[in-house]
Formats: sequence, C-alpha cells, structure tokens
Amino acid sequence: MSDPPIQAWIDAHRPRLFAELCDYLAIPSVSALGQGIEAASDWVERRLTALGAQVRRFEPPGGNPILYAELGPAEADRALLIYNHYDVQPVDPLALWTQPPFEPTQREGRLYARGTADNKANFLSRVQAVEAWQALRGPLPLRIRWIVEGEEETGSRSLPGFCAAEGWRWADSAGCLWEAGYKDEHERMTLYSGLKGLAAFELVARTAEVDKHSSMATLLPNAGWRLTWALASLKDPDERILIEGLMDHVRAPGPAELRALAAIPFDDAAFRASHGQSTLLTGVRGAEALKRHLYQPTCTICGVTCGYQDPGMKTVLPHMALAKLDFRLVPDLEPELVGRLLRAHLDARGFGDIELRPLAGEHPAPGHPESAVVRAAVEAVAAVSGVEPVLWPHMGATGPMHPVTSAFGIPAVGFGTGYWDSRNHAPDEHIRLADYWEGIAVAAEFFARFAAAPLA
Repeated sequence: MSDPPIQAWIDAHRPRLFAELCDYLAIPSVSALGQGIEAASDWVERRLTALGAQVRRFEPPGGNPILYAELGPAEADRALLIYNHYDVQPVDPLALWTQPPFEPTQREGRLYARGTADNKANFLSRVQAVEAWQALRGPLPLRIRWIVEGEEETGSRSLPGFCAAEGWRWADSAGCLWEAGYKDEHERMTLYSGLKGLAAFELVARTAEVDKHSSMATLLPNAGWRLTWALASLKDPDERILIEGLMDHVRAPGPAELRALAAIPFDDAAFRASHGQSTLLTGVRGAEALKRHLYQPTCTICGVTCGYQDPGMKTVLPHMALAKLDFRLVPDLEPELVGRLLRAHLDARGFGDIELRPLAGEHPAPGHPESAVVRAAVEAVAAVSGVEPVLWPHMGATGPMHPVTSAFGIPAVGFGTGYWDSRNHAPDEHIRLADYWEGIAVAAEFFARFAAAPLA
C-alpha cells in the first residue's frame, strides 16, 4: 500500500495538482510544427525552479531548448537521472477528437488532452512526488538530475550533440528513470529497461520532370510502379526482411534478458483483442510472439505518396513517387549500418535510381533488467499498487536512451501514468486520473527505495 502520509498529502492537494496538470497540457507544444515550444520549455523551467532545482537552459543551434536541472543534497552519495520531454505529437486527424485537443477535459475519471500519457503527466507526477517528499520529509535522499527536451517526437535531433558535450554532468548517475510506462490489459504496470532503435528514410522514385498522360504508359516509365517494385524487394509475404546482411547483425538476447523474457506473463489473446485482430502476423503465438516483438527488427512502410490524390479520377502517369520507411532496430543494428545495407540492396537489384533520404536515427539501448534501478522500480510499484508489475527487458518502441544513458553505462527503467488504451499519438489521448494519483505515490516510493538499494 502507498505510504499513508504521501497519500494523504496527494489527497489534500488534488485540486491544485490537477489544475497544474491542466495548465501544462493546455500548451500546444507540437515539435513537428514548431508550435508552443518556447511556452512549454518556459513552463518546465519555471516549475523546476519553483521546486528548488538549479536549472540550466541550453539552446542548441537550430533546435528546441533542452533543460538540465539538479536538485537534492549536493553531498548525496547517489544520483538519479530522470529523462522527460515537453513536446507532443500533432493532433491530426482533428475531426476524430471528441473535444479540442489542447483544452483538457475530464469525464468518467479520465483526463483527455494531447500529451497526457506522452509525456506531460509522467513528467509532472515526478515533480509533484518531489514536492510531496520535500513537504513531508525534508531534503531528498539522493541527488536528482533532470533532462527535459523538446524534440523527442521528431527524433531528438539535438540531443546526441548535447549529451556528448554535457554528459559529464550526469555520467556518474547510478540509474535513470525513463520517460514512460503503462498498465496493461490486466492492470499490471509494465516496466522496461531498454529500447529499440530507429532508422527512418524516404525512398523517392522520379521518372520525369512532370506527370504525363496515362496513355503514354505503353512507352514511358511510371514512378509509382518503379517505387512499388523497389519496396516489394525489401520483405517477403512471410514477413522476412530480405535486405542482405541485415539479419546477420542481429544480436541474440543474453541470459538476463532471457530470464526477464520468460517471466513476462504475455497474454496474446488479450493482446489480439485489444488491437482488434483474430491472429498475429504469420500466426505466431505466446512466448514466441513476445520474443519476436522484442528481439526482431522491423521494416515498415509508414506512408506512400504518388500521383493524383484528390476526389474523382485524373488519368496521369506519375512522374514521382515517395515512400516513408522505418526500421525498428535491435542490438547490434545501427542506423548508419541499415542505411548502407539498404542502399546496397537497392543498387544490387537495379534500383540505383531510387533516391534514399535519411530522416531520423536512434541507436538501440540494451536493457539491464537485473540492475538496482530496475529492482527499486519493481518494488515501488508493487508496494504502492499492490499488484506485481511486469518487467520487459526493453520496449518495442524507440527513444533517445542510447545517448542519454547507454553511452555512459547508466542502467534505466521506465514507469508512468498511462494505460494500454491511453491512445498515445492518436485522437482522444488520455489518462485515468486514478493512475495519475497513484503515479505520484509510486515515484515517491521509488526515490526512497532507489536511494537505499545496493548497487552491486
């Protein structure tokens, strides 16, 4: 059960804590559009300063502000790094929202707004946990270091350079609390200790300067078909990636990861139901489905643009076609390596004319499921919620964990205030308020347990 004084403090301050969360959520900080960035970064800076933190603001050239903060006893023998981001996804398609996305709306115990689950509620629950601790117990039991950036939803372009230049400030941290986590379909908090990487590209086929009349298809090339044939060479109907050499670089999970994998009570029937599917790809089930999800790379067509797209018919021979691809990467696949292998694959099949444009890259971050920071998180969640959490060695999703933690050998763990149907990146994103109040208590309990945990 939650610490009674902490829980009493949360209950007594709920109206103010809720109003503060709504104030933050009302800022439309969409990094893809360059919208609300200054307002959101200023809000975070003021909030951390009010908490008593020493805040440094970094303005990367051409990028969004990165905030680095420290609070807690300078003489503490242990430091915890926390990573969050203040930017959010675009709201499209706007017509599918049941309320304006930046007007936080409460109904039936849920709070709806863009950025609730990803990532503003997670950030603020941790801030409010520190506030509760200081009000009830005085100084923190450890040093807390915070990185809050504004480009996570667009690939964290400025973060690697920032980490390379400023990482000495947090390199000796004993662990990192990552941005997010969620409750699964069985109301178990899902923790994770690593992330897949990402390599994203545009493929462009261009066969002429302008579209032609479609009657010319007897004699002139069609950019749409050209791109379709190139895309079809990347995977087969059995979901196997066909890029030469790519699978040779996939590292098998180690013993600790396999132990963590075996302990996950993965319910593929519930997973299929929650996603509206009767079967999973290739019919994979159970433990094999989970292993594939976590330890296999992906090759995904995220979007295709070609020719006439408006209502009705226009008989043209498209002169240009564009596809967006992403690859989710496992160790030892790196974005630059995938780019080289993809280029070589296209060239070897006669698609040297297809332009390959890198869009984004994130290195994978292997998990450390048996580290002290993970153990402290597991214990804190179980103590507060009364439900044993599920530990995933790493997520199937991606974030900038590699430059922030892996590059310095810092183990990480993520937990948060969302749940399986929070609709991250989709219309009507939301959290359940009961999970938010619990998240504050979990964070406070985590601080205590990590401060006392043996590191060996």
